[in-house]
Amino acid sequence: MGFALLLAVAGGLSVANVYYAQPLLAQIGDALHVSAGSLGLTTAVTQLGYLLGLILLVPLGDLVDPRKLISRLAFAAGIGLTAAGLADGPAPFFAACAVVGVASAVVQVIVAYAAVLSPPERRGRVLGVVTSGVVLGILLARTASGLVASALGWRAAFLLPAVVMVVMAAALSRLPSRPRPQTTPVPYRRLITSVFTLTARNRTFRIRSLLALFLFGCFGALWGSVALPLAEAPWHLSTSQIGLFGIAGAAGALSASGAGRLADRGRAPLVTGVTLVLLLASWAAIGTAEFSLPLLIVGIVVLDFAGQALHVTNQHLIVADDPTATSRVIGGYMVYYSLGTGGGAIIATSLYSAWGWGAVCTFGAAMAVLALAVWLYELIRPTAGVKQVSDPAPSATPSVNSVKSRHIRTHARS
Repeated sequence: MGFALLLAVAGGLSVANVYYAQPLLAQIGDALHVSAGSLGLTTAVTQLGYLLGLILLVPLGDLVDPRKLISRLAFAAGIGLTAAGLADGPAPFFAACAVVGVASAVVQVIVAYAAVLSPPERRGRVLGVVTSGVVLGILLARTASGLVASALGWRAAFLLPAVVMVVMAAALSRLPSRPRPQTTPVPYRRLITSVFTLTARNRTFRIRSLLALFLFGCFGALWGSVALPLAEAPWHLSTSQIGLFGIAGAAGALSASGAGRLADRGRAPLVTGVTLVLLLASWAAIGTAEFSLPLLIVGIVVLDFAGQALHVTNQHLIVADDPTATSRVIGGYMVYYSLGTGGGAIIATSLYSAWGWGAVCTFGAAMAVLALAVWLYELIRPTAGVKQVSDPAPSATPSVNSVKSRHIRTHARS
């Protein structure tokens, strides 16, 4: 399990790069003379870069040695963070943020690498550990950057992680190589369009990706807007105090690490049903944010618990469905994650401005209902005669893994 813990740390540090700037926007704006209206570009260009990295770079893990890809992207992230920390104007800073976003997609290469090197009977457990590290990176990045900026200034919040990423790049270059695939390599053009192919042809991928879209729509709605009611009456919390709520989310995410073990035992349908019900129920507690902080914390813990458990289960099933295409399957799935997170945050902030926190919570609950509807439809939909097609490589021949994956699909369909 030491291997999984190493990749969990690497994944958490990599994905955190995307979020360091968010609590520092006011300081960055003052230092670089960026208007309040333009500060939103910081998040926008970083997330756009991350999305491009998911589409253009993550699938390369099925074509080249993922160990080298991980090391080089980690180094590139360090360069981007350094450029952001040294930027003397808006244009260089936004360009550096875009580089950071593209390179930070390495986190999904790390997840795919962990999946492909894990024994099938332990894959869910390994993915649970690695994904826990990733979620911790997402939830605690803002808290960490806020503390560093308070002590050393906002530039240090980029320069210190830059050093960490360069050191990590050197360390990860010593990881074991992935076994050489037994199938003919897929052309790069097909790799970068695989998200569309998988969505059209692979039923498991399609269902699990839709669940991810709605799940992370909830996640984005909460974390993209919860600071707004907390900063206003009656709470008037500071940025650092609001950042501490990430610890509650981290606690919920960590408590869901056992979901991977349940998936390994064929309990994916049970995990899916329970987590979707909890996801919906969490919004009742989150809805009390304007008058009860303890209930809000309960809601955050439940939402992040449900989200982490379902996320691990989703990845376990889509990788088991096609173990020969791990990087492009994970990369394609994470496109839905990115769209859900970004779209949820944008919609939630707009709703809050127009109608308040109740509208945000109604939107979040609606996303949970849609996810539950997708899963229930999949349960009652007849499976007879449905042909599962993934994104096979040319001249590929059936392998033991592919036969096993069909067995898994028969007994773990959800």
